[in-house]
Amino acid sequence: MKIIISNSSKEPIYEQITNQIKSFILAGELREGAAIPSMRKLAKDLQVSVITTKRAYEELEKAGFIYSIVGKGSFVAEQNVEVMREKKLRVIEEQLSAVIANSREMGLSLDELQQLMKILYEE
Repeated sequence: MKIIISNSSKEPIYEQITNQIKSFILAGELREGAAIPSMRKLAKDLQVSVITTKRAYEELEKAGFIYSIVGKGSFVAEQNVEVMREKKLRVIEEQLSAVIANSREMGLSLDELQQLMKILYEE
């Protein structure tokens, strides 16, 4: 699991961690029951505060992506197929919202955006 933190991002670091771990789970790169790094180890690896990783793990636990066992660590939670599909759709919606916002900022029309998406989808 390779998490990349961007200090220039407007997104808080804990959200960057949360979103990337969610993506790994939704993509099947982290399977049900798989152990994820301890909060301390991840904080050390990413050179961030343990408070930051703690908040990320709390968010993941609230959303049902992971569960923690005191003294054992944190693990990927079992994912219901339909719930997983809904979570994936939410991730796609968030990403598309960002794409749309960027497209509007640079004056890209809906037709141009749809053409670009069609080209990329068919690759």
